[in-house]
Amino acid sequence: MLLIGNGRVITRDGDNPYLPDGAVAIDGSIIVEVGERGALRKKYPDAEFIDARGGVIMPGLINAHTHIYSGLARGLSIEGNNPTNFLEVLEGTWWAIDRRLTLDGTRASAYATILDCIRNGVTTIFDHHASFGEIPGSLFAIKDVAKETGMRACLCYEVSERDGAEKTAQGIKENADFAKWARDADDPMIRAMFGGHALFTISDRTFEKMVEANDGMTGFHIHVAEGMNDVYDSLRNYGCRPVNRLLYNGILGDRTLLGHCIHVSPAEMDIIRQTCTMVVNNPESNMGNAVGCAPVLQMLKKGITVGMGTDAYTHDMLESMKVFLIIQRHNAALPNVAWGEDVTMQFVNNRVIAQKYFGVPLGILKAGAAADVIVMDYKPFTPFSDANIDGHMLFGMNGRNCRTTVINGRVLYRDRQFVDLDEERINAWTLEQSKRLWGELNHRQY
Repeated sequence: MLLIGNGRVITRDGDNPYLPDGAVAIDGSIIVEVGERGALRKKYPDAEFIDARGGVIMPGLINAHTHIYSGLARGLSIEGNNPTNFLEVLEGTWWAIDRRLTLDGTRASAYATILDCIRNGVTTIFDHHASFGEIPGSLFAIKDVAKETGMRACLCYEVSERDGAEKTAQGIKENADFAKWARDADDPMIRAMFGGHALFTISDRTFEKMVEANDGMTGFHIHVAEGMNDVYDSLRNYGCRPVNRLLYNGILGDRTLLGHCIHVSPAEMDIIRQTCTMVVNNPESNMGNAVGCAPVLQMLKKGITVGMGTDAYTHDMLESMKVFLIIQRHNAALPNVAWGEDVTMQFVNNRVIAQKYFGVPLGILKAGAAADVIVMDYKPFTPFSDANIDGHMLFGMNGRNCRTTVINGRVLYRDRQFVDLDEERINAWTLEQSKRLWGELNHRQY
């Protein structure tokens, strides 16, 4: 049994939101009690005690949309790649990378991503993978790394016709095979979705094959209207807007997650809401790709469940919250919007999205919830209470404040050291894989 205490406890539980000197009791993979530190130490005297050292104890963070395949891109420059629009970003950077990813490259990308997530207090990820260099077995390779490292992960492969019929068929089969495995294994830490890249790279015939292969096993995870490419392609070739195409092809529903949705119309938002489809916003990536500001405030007003992801631009969910606040205020030209929506996306809607797949309360500290708990090094120099938690988080904390990460009751990262992983060995192997990838991209050795 574990007892995490000696810190301020932020629960995100409306019935018990904050304890100035609290503790979290964990038995196996489940939280059994949240309460005052002294009382719980007396109640559970034999529990292993994790000392928060006066920091902040809070639920593990959830990333509702990321890309493991970009894990080896940090610091990379591809010679001759100077994109001036979104399609050139895809073709010159991301598609160039994923076309060269082998299974070992995928594994290395998974290690790089997951270790960084753990360091930043992220305990659940929804990944959207692409490795057109070697598709078969890629989701299973990521699954093995997630199991080894202890990450809670929902995985899919992004089907796309951009590299021909054979690769399209392989992507569909990888999704279907992994979804069947996840259904049969019923592993509480690993779930599956059925992935699709973006509508301008997927025909209606391919959508039909995806729906047939999925056979109702899971929801879809797909990029929608991230750039105007989707809008132009849908209008020109199908006579409708992107969300209408998804509706006609049977993709929408209460377990489907649409990434980005920057260029959606009010009518499309109504379709999303009426089908109970979920959306995930990725503010930093959208700014970096210069594709626009998603109409999240409007979507939330319409009652759409909009969560928050990073699109792998960062693994720091608190950083993404900061950026969401400023891009929405800048876009609205109003300094008094987006605060409540920001907090709702990360600490309410991401929890809703995750619970649909993992079936246990996540992102909350209360009895019966999953034991995903993080400890943040944060000792305020201004008053701190349940009345201003969000202000301290948005303006005072970053992911690297995390000193301890517990996922599913397993202590993975303690006092800034990985507990059961040989970080030096993993990093050395990952470096070799990145050198191989970079060498292929730039036709020289590193």
